[in-house]
Amino acid sequence: MLISAEHISKNYGTKQLLQDVHLYLDEGEKIGIIGVNGTGKSTFLKILAGVEEADEGTLARDPNVQISYLSQNPQMEEEATVLEQVFLHYPEEFRTLKEYEAKTMLSKLGISDFEAKIGTLSGGQRKRVALAAALVHPADVLILDEPTNHLDSEMVAWLEETLIRFRGGVILVTHDRYFLERVVTKITELTRGATYSYEANYSKYLELKAQRLEMAQATERKRQSVLRVEAQWIMRGARARGTKSKERIQRYHDLKDQSAPELDQVVKIAAGMSRLGKQIIEMEHVSCCFGEKTVISDVTYHVKRTDRIGIVGHNGAGKSTLLNLAAGVLQPTAGTVTIGSTVRIGYFTQEGREMDLNQKAYDYVAEGGDRIETGEGTFTASQLMERFLFDGAMQHTPIGRLSGGERRRLYLLRILMGAPNVLFLDEPTNDLDIDTLTILEDYLLTFPGVVIAVSHDRYFLDKMADAIFEVKGNGEVQIYSGNYADYLDKRIPEENKPEKKQTQPKKQTSTEPAPKRKFTYGEQREYETIEADLAALEEKIAVVDGKMAQAASDYVRLQELMEEKAKLEQTLEEKTERWLYLEELAEEIAARKG
Repeated sequence: MLISAEHISKNYGTKQLLQDVHLYLDEGEKIGIIGVNGTGKSTFLKILAGVEEADEGTLARDPNVQISYLSQNPQMEEEATVLEQVFLHYPEEFRTLKEYEAKTMLSKLGISDFEAKIGTLSGGQRKRVALAAALVHPADVLILDEPTNHLDSEMVAWLEETLIRFRGGVILVTHDRYFLERVVTKITELTRGATYSYEANYSKYLELKAQRLEMAQATERKRQSVLRVEAQWIMRGARARGTKSKERIQRYHDLKDQSAPELDQVVKIAAGMSRLGKQIIEMEHVSCCFGEKTVISDVTYHVKRTDRIGIVGHNGAGKSTLLNLAAGVLQPTAGTVTIGSTVRIGYFTQEGREMDLNQKAYDYVAEGGDRIETGEGTFTASQLMERFLFDGAMQHTPIGRLSGGERRRLYLLRILMGAPNVLFLDEPTNDLDIDTLTILEDYLLTFPGVVIAVSHDRYFLDKMADAIFEVKGNGEVQIYSGNYADYLDKRIPEENKPEKKQTQPKKQTSTEPAPKRKFTYGEQREYETIEADLAALEEKIAVVDGKMAQAASDYVRLQELMEEKAKLEQTLEEKTERWLYLEELAEEIAARKG
């Protein structure tokens, strides 16, 4: 085991960010941490990396374990060159040994001027320099916060291969679902301050999480059914006498005192849209040059009402330039861009609108309008903020106290408050959590206007786009119909395409005939003993819980006890279901006799 974090808690003022959180990292294991923005993912990484201290709990690691940490917003030396920043705080001999490797990594990440000053770089370039610095240093554990931000698709593919080959342990936070699918071996979900771990990649995690939630909801449904039966029994007066009656009444109160499973809050997007006329955006022979460099050359395209366009290309190829030309933010060097009179643009930029960090979140949103008409009715700014997971307290919180992801969500909400009918999105997936991304994607599918997005997020483009514009970097823009997978398919020769698996049709299940509504001899005997069986199973689970508390630091023993508890709980569920059936049958028989 490389890192063991147990009972970690962290509080920020009145907000309990982490509560009794656990994480165990073994050699070769690659853990992806996911969760809604503001749940403490970055804080948890800082604690694991030793950058921040937990309020409670223990963090254990072998003193010989070397950790390399990539922050979400790396602090850098403005006057240092790119190479000096990569080897900051390391001796000169280490730089001599690793300089060629560092230059190779920087080149793969689109950084070619190794002597450029950090202060002259964009935010995306700075993050890529920091990523190269994290990867070039010898480490047993890589802790990476949003490593895929500001990387184009080829860079992400290179990083995937690099991490897959890495023999140590990896803990990372990312919103890139294909990255989680291909790289991680375990997913830890951070929700409401607690963690749930799944030995799975992203698609398997979705399946296992759905099973967990369904089991929790099924257990709650059974609890409510049992409570209804027991409440009726108590209302009529206990039929049994003595100890059995007392135990049954106690079990009723225990069930009543149990809390229902908490469901994750999700963003609910509702936004209005202004009327959109026939003429939208028409680009005729558009070119754009910066000095002697031609970035966009002779592009002609008329935007249609139903367009869902994804723009892809290398970093620096001119994707944002094409977006700015279409939006009228940038004037072409040659050609014309005509924007229809009814077009109302909502522009979600990569860096985000400049925010006053002292301004309250509500005041920022209300500047765009205090209410909005949507297909679901009229919403005030405050009501729409609640749908975006900004409750009453957060609405009056200064923007500076929000997490990076929460600020992006607030920025998106401010744009939607303007009721746009054409959405321009420049890297919308950066810093948005997966749950919010999923809701945004579903919203864009039903958005009745135009969507044009620059993105490196392959999953997002697969779900959103029906056309891909590839900006080549030499001025050429090539248009492909279909989503990102279709775009890749058209670029890959037929002989290199992976063979598609044949799916087997599902077998139809036959329905069982309804059981006879009377006790058999065996059912009568079972009914007489089943309450004692339930009590015995509950006692066994309580014993296993006690053992688990004692074995919290013994990972192997803990796994064994968890498996034993799962089997007991499964048996208890089945036995409870059976008891409920027998109890209802007994009630029915008694009613007929009465």
